[in-house]
Amino acid sequence: MEMNINFSIEEAVEKRVSVRNYVPREVEPDTRKEVEGFIASLSNPFKKEVEFHFLDAKAMEDREKLGTYGVIKGAKQYIGTTIKDEAKALEALGYEMEVLMLYLAHKGLGTCWLGGTFNRKGFAGAMNIKEDELFPIITPYGYPAENKHLKERAMRKLIKADQRKKWQELFFNKDFQTPLPKVAVEEVAFPLEMVRLGPSASNKQPWRILRKNNAWHFYEYKEPGYSKYFSYDIQRVDMGIAAAHFDLALREKGIEGAFDTEREPAVELPEHMEYAFSWIAN
Repeated sequence: MEMNINFSIEEAVEKRVSVRNYVPREVEPDTRKEVEGFIASLSNPFKKEVEFHFLDAKAMEDREKLGTYGVIKGAKQYIGTTIKDEAKALEALGYEMEVLMLYLAHKGLGTCWLGGTFNRKGFAGAMNIKEDELFPIITPYGYPAENKHLKERAMRKLIKADQRKKWQELFFNKDFQTPLPKVAVEEVAFPLEMVRLGPSASNKQPWRILRKNNAWHFYEYKEPGYSKYFSYDIQRVDMGIAAAHFDLALREKGIEGAFDTEREPAVELPEHMEYAFSWIAN
């Protein structure tokens, strides 16, 4: 089944902000069915299976151990994701989850990436997650409240949620010493800008993109010591988010190509940089 992307990527990226304070009411059943149908259409360029799990208000009332450490207020429904612990699975999860979040933003529903700030054991029990599944991310979804609660305002300020790195810090030409001039890539400037505006864990923005040999090569800048707080490399999920923004924007512009995980170019890498995948134009 082909993904049904019938909304503006730019508008969805602009609408999608991390919502931590919700009106305490459930999403209507018809809308929930539309969300389920959209999820059924999802796929990813890494060809890995991503499972989605719903949790509604009634199940939440039966569980005392559910908690988001005060980060989320008023949410009545959650969506969780699981994968097998294998190569490029975290990237696949990031890709599909971000496409879903952009769709939910298009529908007027709020979401928030939660990787470390939720009671993983409690939610795993409520969502019937199997022990052999990796359960990295959940999101609440629902109607945003008008006001941000105090902890939400403090978190946004702490992680500088509304700030993004400059173009020349993220995109490079032929080597990592040469920033990519925006005027030189007019056709792909929009997809790159959509990547620049993407969300990431603690707003670290680990993606770096190198143009070389008529391809776009994605690298993960591994923030020293950051992933030690998780049981997995959460920045690999961020790389999947970057892939989603790039891919959807290219599709919107009618630019054809494909991702490839085995096209690492010969280039000297800065410290803490690791090759992730490439996008090759047709």
